[in-house]
Amino acid sequence: MASTAPPRVLTVAGSDSGGGAGIQADLKAMLALGVHGMSVITAVTAQNSLGVQGYWELPAEAVRAQFRSVVDDIGVQAVKTGMLASVELVETVAELLAGVDAPVVVDPVGVSKHGDALLVAEAVATVREKLLPVATLATPNLHEVTQLTGLAVEDESQMLDAAKALVDLGPRWALVKGGHLPGEAADLLYGGPDEVHWFRAPRYDNRHTHGTGCTLASAIAAGLAKGEPLPLAVASAKEYITGAIAGGFALGAGIGPVDHAWRWR
Repeated sequence: MASTAPPRVLTVAGSDSGGGAGIQADLKAMLALGVHGMSVITAVTAQNSLGVQGYWELPAEAVRAQFRSVVDDIGVQAVKTGMLASVELVETVAELLAGVDAPVVVDPVGVSKHGDALLVAEAVATVREKLLPVATLATPNLHEVTQLTGLAVEDESQMLDAAKALVDLGPRWALVKGGHLPGEAADLLYGGPDEVHWFRAPRYDNRHTHGTGCTLASAIAAGLAKGEPLPLAVASAKEYITGAIAGGFALGAGIGPVDHAWRWR
């Protein structure tokens, strides 16, 4: 007798050949959190612990076909977006998402952990104007906050203004990730004046943090697919990513990945 299918989550992102971020991180996080992960690959990267050696976008037609194949037959309970690379792909994905009746978590990937650009500069405006308005939640890091809003966040006191500026661009919620600030790892979730939630976690002295942003966004999407209210989905995802960062391991000569399977080890 067939089992009931678990909740289904679709990731629309780039492939990371090193397995630490991108589609690979997304699918590992989804498996670890009990949902069925599916993928639309937007770009193929040549990537390892030292950085991104190159990337090749897929044609918009290929992205559209992957998306329709999954959504029209299997259906989705949540969608997460990552690396979209170009103006054309951002526009294509925004248009596809506008027709989906499921929460959408947008991780506005601009730059990799190693400082490599994963989004052409001209596409930032397209993310702002087309993609953020179809998002349930946007999850930028502080560098991406500045790219999108023009606001520089140098301490926690500036995070609320940044979150408000993000929500003004269209997403229902914004999660401003303060991981690059000194002190505790503090993130701010904002969904309006009555929906201000801080999430704090100890900071681990571990440089192996490749894939943190992809993994957190995927974990939130997994929680939403399981029917968790958004603040709860963020809280459980924050707990998961904190454990994954604590368990991050060395791989190759550079920055290793977080440990997606930390709860099983």
